Amino acid sequence: MRGLTPVRPEITPENLRRYWRRNLLITGSLLLVWFVVSYVVAAFARELSFDFFGWPFAFWVGAQGAPIVYVLIIWVYARLMDRLDREFGVDEEDGE
Repeated sequence: MRGLTPVRPEITPENLRRYWRRNLLITGSLLLVWFVVSYVVAAFARELSFDFFGWPFAFWVGAQGAPIVYVLIIWVYARLMDRLDREFGVDEEDGE
């Protein structure tokens, strides 16, 4: 496949609107995950009184679970946006 130039989609106002809608959907979905982990799980963690990996669940969510989810959110966002940018032809081209 080397040597073949991928066909870049045409940048039209309609394609840019579709791109922006998908961008907002990705961002909104990941913000919902962030909200649930930050506020909903944390608010009810004390009521879920059980041990998780030998620690109380409320402690584990605050000390380990939430930061792990935040890093995963960043990773998922970067992957999805890279794919979306390539799909709509707004990615940064390689210098080759």
